[in-house]
Amino acid sequence: MKNIAKIVNVIHRLVEFVARGFFLFVAYLSGPAESQPPIKDLTLMHSATALALKIRKRQLSSEEVVKSYIDRIKEVQPILNCVTETRFEDALKEAKKCDELLASPNGPSAEVLAKEKPFFGVPFSTKDCIAVENMKQTGGLVARKDHRSDKDAETVRLMRLAGGIPIAKTNVSEVAMWWESTNYVFGTSKNPYNTRHIVGGSSGGEGCLQGAAGSPCGIGSDIGGSIRMPSFFNGVFGHKPSKGIVSNDGQFPNAETEDQHKLLAVGPMCRFAQDLGPMLEVLAGKNSDQLDLKRKVDISKLKVYYMEDDGGQILVSSVDPEIKESMRKVVTYLEKAYNIKAKKVNIRKFKKGLPLWFSCMATEPDKGFAFELSNRQGQINLIWEYLKWLSFTSNHTFVALITATFERFNFSHGSETQIKLKKECTELQQEFKDMLGDDGIFLFPTHPTAAPLHYEPLVKPFNFSYTAIINVLGLPATACPLGLNQQGLPIGIQVVGGLYQDRVTIAVAEELQRGFGGWVPPAVVE
Repeated sequence: MKNIAKIVNVIHRLVEFVARGFFLFVAYLSGPAESQPPIKDLTLMHSATALALKIRKRQLSSEEVVKSYIDRIKEVQPILNCVTETRFEDALKEAKKCDELLASPNGPSAEVLAKEKPFFGVPFSTKDCIAVENMKQTGGLVARKDHRSDKDAETVRLMRLAGGIPIAKTNVSEVAMWWESTNYVFGTSKNPYNTRHIVGGSSGGEGCLQGAAGSPCGIGSDIGGSIRMPSFFNGVFGHKPSKGIVSNDGQFPNAETEDQHKLLAVGPMCRFAQDLGPMLEVLAGKNSDQLDLKRKVDISKLKVYYMEDDGGQILVSSVDPEIKESMRKVVTYLEKAYNIKAKKVNIRKFKKGLPLWFSCMATEPDKGFAFELSNRQGQINLIWEYLKWLSFTSNHTFVALITATFERFNFSHGSETQIKLKKECTELQQEFKDMLGDDGIFLFPTHPTAAPLHYEPLVKPFNFSYTAIINVLGLPATACPLGLNQQGLPIGIQVVGGLYQDRVTIAVAEELQRGFGGWVPPAVVE
């Protein structure tokens, strides 16, 4: 069996090599590579929490900040195509009201705002799948291209309550189930560091907008890596919270089963690690007490474990040497800075990461991906849709049709195989609980490669397993950028903590930002 797996992986590596050459040729034919324009407005270089402080102290007006981000979105959108809809006029009106409230004699003090409205006057963005009142919520489906939400998702409501101002919604993959953000409603989003490369998915447009300094902070969701992969590909920070902490209310598509609900998490995405904790505290609402986010973390007392790869899972790419090297640099940094002796481990069940995740994603036969593609109005006819796709008349992307097709070969909900795999999931969760406790972290690649070329995920569809297995665990995980590779594309790792120890992974993210620089901005023109 091992020999067969090795042969399959060798063949897969060969296919990857040939396909990369082909997709590179296609990329050259499509025109020259571009990247995000330089930053001309230094307001864009502040963290969301710094902006909130400056607004509270009247060093900047909310209207000035919102205008700066409107100008930046208008500048990057024609190049990157990451934004699906804006609310510039309404955002400016809300910003003016913030400024008027601050200027009024009976307005709240800076101290009161810091406590009750920590993001007062600060714009934020969110992925298309998360509802914002009166804005489109398509999920990348043509059948929903005109659908508008009648109320905010719970996370958006909480951000507004904290003083935040929604400014834009961002692109996703079709029905949020692929790791390249492309659909037939809004098109394909492009990487801010090199437009020939992808932005990830499904929160890909959000990761792209953050990487391009088009928003101070944003909201993403993650069922198999949809926050962490886009954060990794676009060089920003992203946090998948502990299971059950942040409300999933107001998403499309929402979770169909209790297992899916446990996999799915809504969380913050931002350029600066110091924004993660304050944002998560807002998004968690009444559950934030479980996280004790303000309690200081003594990094020198942490136990650190790591793996450089998943042990060789079948049909998954090998980890790029530069990503492995970045992992070693982090291990060395923690040892020199805090005298931490990191332990390299071998979690054997990680080689079954894909089957374990698919077992948790299993639904009833009539509630699968073909059901979602119909906008939950029955089932699409796959044969007919393939014929329409060949004649350029289908409303669905090829990868969506492929996903719906192969889902039919997935484990049946309630089958003996699924039950067995679910048991192994429980065993893996216990293994991590025993290993990490309340003071341990696990360092793991966020993805085996830097951002692939457009369409390249078609030949490496299972590479999302590096993030998906962490969803199975239900643990908090923070994607941390660690600079650019030799091709100028972002790379990094994810930091995983014990259940409800989100403050630990965020504290480590802040430390890695200090040690490695975090987000790499474009040139700044003063």
